[in-house]
Amino acid sequence: MIDTRCYAENTINVISVSGGKDSLAQWLLAREANVPHIAVFADTGHEHPQTMDYLDYLENRLGKIQRVKADFTRQIKNKREFIKTRWPISLVAECGMTEAQAEKRIIAALKVLFPTDNPFLDLCMLKGRFPSTKARFCTFELKHKPIAEQVIQPLLTEFDEVISWQGIRAQESPERAKLPAWESDIDDTAGLSVYRPILSWTHEQVFVLAKKHGIKPNPLYQQGCSRVGCMPCIHARKSELAEIFSRFPDEIARVARWKQMVAACSRRGNSTFFPSHQDPVKRERRIECVTLESHGIETYRDWALTSRGGASV
Repeated sequence: MIDTRCYAENTINVISVSGGKDSLAQWLLAREANVPHIAVFADTGHEHPQTMDYLDYLENRLGKIQRVKADFTRQIKNKREFIKTRWPISLVAECGMTEAQAEKRIIAALKVLFPTDNPFLDLCMLKGRFPSTKARFCTFELKHKPIAEQVIQPLLTEFDEVISWQGIRAQESPERAKLPAWESDIDDTAGLSVYRPILSWTHEQVFVLAKKHGIKPNPLYQQGCSRVGCMPCIHARKSELAEIFSRFPDEIARVARWKQMVAACSRRGNSTFFPSHQDPVKRERRIECVTLESHGIETYRDWALTSRGGASV
């Protein structure tokens, strides 16, 4: 049953749609219950093409999806100025480089650090690194913030209450199991609430609802992927990486190209997609010993495609 607060006068519900099974379930639930809502997708630029095609399919079947994405043009302009003025000092004083080495790093960074119109790549170049399990800036910067700024904040000037739906299930993790179904005044914002309507649902219930409405699942689920958002996700399990290496070599090649660009924008020139200290085969905490050749995403291929090692990166 839907929380009755979702039907309050002058209230609008914002349904976040990712192309995954859980966000689809909450959208179908909202439609089924005639909840006043809009559907929103935050384009990270790191989704698989099949997910983008699937979103088009959902839009044709279920209605309009408002699409938003982050823009880091201004921040990149500021970062370029920072590199020009501060790196000549910090690379020598903090990284132990010679002035000639520092100049080479600066030239390499400024050569590639321009907006690409791809939010994920631009964010990583801006940070000089990829996100990780301990620095998961991608979710906030690429999903939460664009939706908040481009959708929710304008709606708060039009409606008394805005309710942001999250397709989170307790079954997914102990952390998510601790979350409440409803939270009011989120981010210290009066009139903004978060609602998790499928928090108690099982994996099976999610697919049953989609089947009931005649909606096909994202085809990536039928190709060994348990996640269908970012490709690959920083939380990818070994089995998922194996499927990606086997089925989607173009995606690995894309990440490898991005790795070169992001590394060029890092102070030491050696930023890798997965943190070197989490490498399942050759963990390395000494940053000066890490290279793109020794710890690039391509080096995970043999590990992912064999029975050696653990279940995750």
